[in-house]
Formats: sequence, structure tokens, C-alpha cells
Amino acid sequence: TSKAILLYGEWIKDADPRLEGWPLMSSPFPTTFIIGTYVYFVTSLGPKLMENKKPFELRQIMTFYNFSVVALSLYMTYEFLMSGWATGYSFRCDIVDYSRSPTALRMVRTCWLYFFSKFIELLDTIFFVLRKKNNQVTFLHVFHHSIMPWTWWFGVKFAAGGLGTFHALLNCIVHVVMYTYYGICSLGPAYHKYLWWKKYMTTIQLVQFIMITVHIGQIYVMDDCPYQYPIFMFIIWLYGSMFLVLFLHFWYHAYTKGQRLPKMARNGINKDQ
Repeated sequence: TSKAILLYGEWIKDADPRLEGWPLMSSPFPTTFIIGTYVYFVTSLGPKLMENKKPFELRQIMTFYNFSVVALSLYMTYEFLMSGWATGYSFRCDIVDYSRSPTALRMVRTCWLYFFSKFIELLDTIFFVLRKKNNQVTFLHVFHHSIMPWTWWFGVKFAAGGLGTFHALLNCIVHVVMYTYYGICSLGPAYHKYLWWKKYMTTIQLVQFIMITVHIGQIYVMDDCPYQYPIFMFIIWLYGSMFLVLFLHFWYHAYTKGQRLPKMARNGINKDQ
């Protein structure tokens, strides 16, 4: 135990000093605790508590939540663009700027906000459980919502900026589309005629993971790219590749075999959503 503490102390010395005192950034343990509690609730405790209860009617809350996430995603997209991706980044070997310039600090704030937004998105699964939609609490869903905030703690703590944030920019753009769909869906059956594009939303997600994998894969063919934490590049590449495979598996079962389509709407729209 003492050796582990010493190793942790040596390791954390390399953390970005600009994040000193920021919420949830003192150590990875608060984030780990929140994620562990989330996984336990949505896979065990929550379904047990709801077993003999009627599903909650959360339509108005979900409408507010979904469109709030759309607004937040639009804001983060703009901030990622203005703190690097539209103001100087080359989309190739973009290293982390550890200075305290206004642009560099803007990127740090945007990365932290993106990290924090992952905790807000845990409500997706909690709503499923409270509405007794346990069939939607899949391994893909829970794993995606769990791994993102945990890995992003390390990203923000050590490398808030550079080419490692490209996938966050893409994810914000995709979430504008995705949560717009969820928001319209939560308005009720009268609006479901506008949701004919669900299948294309899944395509957008697949394109996102292809772009992430290709972009981050550049580091293995570029000469002398001095990115400060190459291990993060491998993790992002692994993440993009893994979720590409998982979403292709989802696509196959949902749209080729039709196993995941709701019984009441074979066009991909569930009246109860």
C-alpha cells in the first residue's frame, strides 16, 4: 500500500497545475465512486426498487433535459472550435498548450466542461430505469456512459488540449443531432412523424468513430510528432475502434435482422420514448 501511494504521488506530480482546486479534479477517486454508484444503481438497485412500482411519467422532465443537452453541446462545440480547432489547429500533430494564454485556458475550461457533461448524461440511463425501460440498459449503453467520464478525468488532468480533443469536438456535434432526436421523441406521439431519420442518426455515430480512428491513427505515421502523452493516443484509437465494432454490431441486429426495432413501429420510432 505504501509503495502504491508513493507511485501515485510521483505520477500525479506531472498533472496540469492549471487545474489545481477545480471540482472533481483532486484525484480520480470521486469520479470512480460516482461511476461505480451509477453502474450499481442502473444494473441492480434501480430495477429492484422499481420492480413492484409503476413507471414514472417523466415526459416533461425528459424534454427539458434533452433540449438542455442540445444547448450545452452546441456551446461546447463552439468553445472547442474557438479554443483551437477553428483558430489554429492543423488536424494533424496538434500538441497541448500548457501556457496560461487566454486561448489555452479557454481550452482547459472547455475540456473540464466536457468531462463534467458526461456526468449529466448519466441521467439517460437513470431515466430508463425509472421508466422501467430496462431492455434499453444494454452493455453498450452502460459501458459507453461509464468509460467516458473515467478516461476523460485523466485526459483533462494531464492533457487538456491538442489532438486528443478532436473526438470530443465530434462527440459534441453528434450529440446535438442525437439529443435533438430524443427531445422531439419525448414530445409525444404527435411528433414521431418527424423522426424518420433515426437510422441515419446511427450512421452519423458510425462515421464519428471512423473519423476518430483515422484522425488519431495519424500519430503512427507522422514523423517526429512531439505530442506529450502518446499513451492517450493509443487509448483514443482503441476507444474509437472498439465502439466502431460495437455500433456495427448494433446496426446489424437493429436494421439488418430487425431484432432491436420496437414492435409498434418498424420504422425505428418507439411511441413510448
